[in-house]
Amino acid sequence: MTSTVIYKGALRTEMTHLQSTSVIENDAPTDNMGKGERFSPTDMVATALGSCMLTTMGIKANSMDIDLTDSKVDITKIMKADPRRIGGIKAHVTMSKSLNLDDKTKEILERVARTCPVERSLHPDMELDITFEW
Repeated sequence: MTSTVIYKGALRTEMTHLQSTSVIENDAPTDNMGKGERFSPTDMVATALGSCMLTTMGIKANSMDIDLTDSKVDITKIMKADPRRIGGIKAHVTMSKSLNLDDKTKEILERVARTCPVERSLHPDMELDITFEW
């Protein structure tokens, strides 16, 4: 097993990662009867894309002796109705200003990010707008 999810009431769940025992809570969003005091499940899906992109880039960068510390991704989730779902995700990747990389290396890292496991797991109809700032 990977995790356990417990419904805590009031549209909140508590998720425990079994290997590390770290805990995350989430709420339904305010536009869907929730409190919005935590990430919503769809926020977590969209945010997981950014985390996966940076993680896979970091793995590749380590093999190239490149340090991506302080690089970040700003995520915007776009919801659609009928049925309610994530219709799109905007991911703006801002690479650390300390990097001085040639175009080929940038291309390699961008390709790795655009093919991370979360990106490959998203429905092909989901609109992805991924941009990089070097």
